[in-house]
Amino acid sequence: MTLEEARDILRVDAGVNDDLISGLVEAIPGYIEVATGMTLEQQEDEPLVKTVGGFLLRLWYFGDHSDDVKLGRTIDNLLKCISYKVKAEEAAGDSGA
Repeated sequence: MTLEEARDILRVDAGVNDDLISGLVEAIPGYIEVATGMTLEQQEDEPLVKTVGGFLLRLWYFGDHSDDVKLGRTIDNLLKCISYKVKAEEAAGDSGA
């Protein structure tokens, strides 16, 4: 995700918070890898990663929203889906070997 894409997701203008937003964007792939087991290379081809990345960015940037619980549940469910995909791919790789 680029800084411009992140700003669009957050609906903010360029400026003062660009360093914060950049840091959050940089943290997303590592967070997804730890939470799901999906490597950085696998994330590049996975559409769910972009979706969950946008939700994570919103949750982290706007930490005091009233929708945090709903957003957190959505993120958790998307991360579970990604985890299941990783496990399915690993199982398919093991059975094909």
